[in-house]
Order: sequence, then C-alpha cells, then structure tokens
Amino acid sequence: MDLFDKCRNFTRADETKAAGLYPYFHAIEESEGPVVRIEGRKIIMAGSNNYLGLTAHPKVKEAAIKAVQKYGTGCSGSRYLTGTLDLHVELERRLALFMGKEDCLLYSTGFQTAQGIIPTLVEPGEFVVSDKDNHACIVAGNLIANGAGTLVDKDAQTVVRYKHNDMKHMETVISKLPLDVPKLIVSDGVFSTSGEILDLPNMVKVAKKYNARILVDDAHAVGVIGKGGRGTASHFNLENEVDMTMGTFSKTFASLGGFVVGDRSVINYLKHHAPALIFSASPTPASVAAALAALDILEAEPWRIEKLMRNARKMREGLKGMGYKTGEHDSAVVPVIIGDTEKVLFMWKSLFEAGVFVNAFIRPGVPPGLEMLRTSYMATHEDEHLDKILDVFSEVGKKVGAIN
Repeated sequence: MDLFDKCRNFTRADETKAAGLYPYFHAIEESEGPVVRIEGRKIIMAGSNNYLGLTAHPKVKEAAIKAVQKYGTGCSGSRYLTGTLDLHVELERRLALFMGKEDCLLYSTGFQTAQGIIPTLVEPGEFVVSDKDNHACIVAGNLIANGAGTLVDKDAQTVVRYKHNDMKHMETVISKLPLDVPKLIVSDGVFSTSGEILDLPNMVKVAKKYNARILVDDAHAVGVIGKGGRGTASHFNLENEVDMTMGTFSKTFASLGGFVVGDRSVINYLKHHAPALIFSASPTPASVAAALAALDILEAEPWRIEKLMRNARKMREGLKGMGYKTGEHDSAVVPVIIGDTEKVLFMWKSLFEAGVFVNAFIRPGVPPGLEMLRTSYMATHEDEHLDKILDVFSEVGKKVGAIN
C-alpha cells in the first residue's frame, strides 16, 4: 500500500466533470456585484456570501489600495512580534464598540479563529459542548481541544455534542457533566447550510443552570440579523448573555480574516496563549483596511440590511410558492432542498446554463435526503435579478420533476 493510493483511486470529481455536471472551482473572471462573468458569460450570482454587496464598493476598494500604498502588501510577521499595525488596533477597537463588548482580537482567517479560541480556553479536564451541525472551523477547534485532552488522559472526552439546535437534548448532555467543571457551549449563530438561527434564548437558560460560557459563531449573522446587523445576540436582545462572539471578514466585511469579541481579560489571555494567533502572519494591510471601510458603510447605511432581508424574504416566499422546500429561517441563506444528488447536479448545470449561479450541496457535505441547492442573497440584488432567478428555478424545477 502507498500513501497516495487513495488519491489515485479518487475518481468521482473527474467523472462528474466528464458528465458536465461539476459545480465547483468555476473561476470568476470579473465581478460587478450581483452579476459576475464566468467562462465569458454574465451570470447572476445567487450563491455568494457578499451579503451587503461591498466587495465591489468604491470606498472599500479605495481603502485597500491606499493601505497597500502606505504599508505594503503584507506584515511579514505575527501579531505577537512585528505584525501589528495601527490598522489592526483601530479595527479591533471599532469592532468591540460595534458589538458592544470590551475588547476584540483579529485572526488571519475566519476558519482559523475557532482554532484560536476553543483549544486555547478549554484545557484538559474541561468541556466543549458543541452542536452536531456546527461549521467545520468549530469542528477543527474541537478536535485540537480533544487531542490536547487525550495527551493527558487517553480516555478523556473533552468534546461532547448535542442534536442540532435542540436545547432539550443539550441539557440532557450537559447535565451528565460535573457541575463545577468549566464548560464552553459553542454554536453557529446562523447555520451556513440551512440559514437556521440558533435557539439562543434557551441556550442561555441552560448555560446559566450548568456553569457554562457561550461562544457564538456569527459568520453568517453579523451584517444580516440583529440591531444594525450586530448578530445573533442582538437579534434576541441577549447581548449581555453571550460571552464571546466570533466572526469573519469574508462575508459582510468584504475582505479576509476573522475576529472574536468578549471581556478584556479573555481577549488578553487569547492574545498571549493562542498558537493560531502567535504563529500566524497577521492580516494584511489591504484586508484590514477593506474591513474597516466595510464597517463604516455598515454603520452609515442600515438600509443595506433592510434590503438584503427584503430580497431574501422575497426569494424564500417565491421558491416556496413554486413548491420547493426552503425552510422558515429569516436569514440571508435560502436552501432549496431537493433530496437527490443527481437531481441537484443536473439542476445546478441547468441553472448555470440559464445564467444563474448557486451552490450545490451533496453528500457527504449534507446528510442523505438533504441534498440541496443553497442560495444566498445580497443587498445589491435588484428585482430584475431576483425575478430572473425565480423564473429559471421554475423552468428547471419542472423539467427535472422537482416541482409540478
């Protein structure tokens, strides 16, 4: 046996390409916001996380260009040593203020952020209590924390999981853990595949009862839900009950990087103990400046959030009216659940050929029966874009028998 045998034997992607049904890694040649160019054609983008439509905003682009002119293209070091700019400090100050917390810490990517929080805070003998459908970044952070625990005790179980967004089951799970042992409950705020919103009010009740802190991943919530786009805790008026909120710059903030906000003492501890921060090059000047400019626009133009949600609601109701199963969740993610891999791939190709780009989610990325076309919307989508998407979904869905 050779280590690379598994690679040579992996043929599924090539077979899907040969059939003309491959939905991944299509290069975008130009972007005008809700319309992009792929393979020389203009395509309506209905699968991006560019929720407020700021990646093409002139002020965001100008801020990134000016940052490169002033600071260069990179920081050439970690935040811990030579990689901290005044831009980093300013963005941390602004985000802490915006989110209503004492302090903030930036990470180089959103995916890395969970790895810079969970295994840093949760030591062997302590517990992570995690939703089974949490994003892969949380899963990765959990694995590191679990691995650290097994180094001390090979039978240790640092991470326990509960049924998706089921707070009754979470209480059953957490009630079996020692009450006096520290615990961190971790969950997505808006789940990236389904658009479902966390049942935060009941999570808070359980956390208080069982000596647990709460970390919410608001990657798909900041700039989308809550007062002025302040995320899940704000959405439920529970800002003081959530201990930490993490997020990303790759969606609402039109850039690249991640952040966490919380108590000053917690952020200070992470600064001096998180390997994911200490041993990574810091976010680039252009990335941070772009995120700062996006935050300026988010605060100054709340109409973008209102329009984003109007667009998502229009699409959810329009797709449901055709007979599609979409879910009832009031977020910018609108899944179209098909329940069949071949239908999903064929529909993806048909939508693409008709000028609409969506995301195909198939097994093992989703459980059997939940194969879907995930759509997501922007504040910059106009009715002409949305109506076109609905028309194409109607035509394609009837063609494959997904709807009548």
